[in-house]
Amino acid sequence: VPSRPGYGGTPLGTGPSPDVFADVVAQLCGKLGIDQLAVAVGISAGGPTAVAMAARHPQLVQRLILQSAVGPLSWPDRLTRAAGRVLFNARTEALVWRLTHALLRRYPTVGLRLLLRDLTTLPIRTALAGLGNEHRQALVDLLMQLRSRAGFANDLRCLAQGVSQQITEVTQPTLVIATRADGSVPFAHAQALAAGIPRAQLLTSGADTHFIWFGEGYPRISDEIAQFLSSPGGTVRGTA
Repeated sequence: VPSRPGYGGTPLGTGPSPDVFADVVAQLCGKLGIDQLAVAVGISAGGPTAVAMAARHPQLVQRLILQSAVGPLSWPDRLTRAAGRVLFNARTEALVWRLTHALLRRYPTVGLRLLLRDLTTLPIRTALAGLGNEHRQALVDLLMQLRSRAGFANDLRCLAQGVSQQITEVTQPTLVIATRADGSVPFAHAQALAAGIPRAQLLTSGADTHFIWFGEGYPRISDEIAQFLSSPGGTVRGTA
């Protein structure tokens, strides 16, 4: 799976906006002989690209899943946007991540406290208490692999005013998954997506942070995803 522009090894010029990159991915699928995707999955700031894929290439995408995804609202808030421009510009981004990784390596609990502070609406002590040792380690391992490169700065530019995602043009069955405790992408984004996409269902997670995959309630979410993918109409049993 190719990274979004500016992340991983994908050059920013590949498609700096969600619509353009969705078209690039569709072209790539054509060159690879892939004529159908069972599902397009949009996570966090990748939500607009997944929505664009579904709206612009309905013959390619059969279903859509959006997890903790940015919707058609402005994102992020003004303070986060200002901080992001300082911390994650071309001159500072690599150093910030090196320091972050060093902190997580040496003092993992301190690092989690610092990073999760902006990813939950709950008191940080409550959010940490909801993570078992296995999930804490898995989260540290995930964070140790992250680099934003030019990608996050581009997201700040593209998504600041809200993206015209053609959400009403998405005709596929859609599952929107989010938690009310998300401190990074407010729950209002999930509500806007579920209200605007004609065949969308909103599945509310009980997770304590933006990372809905870490917590005791995720097995039920996973079951609902499996039900959504296997049922002819893409339905789920209920909320979690």
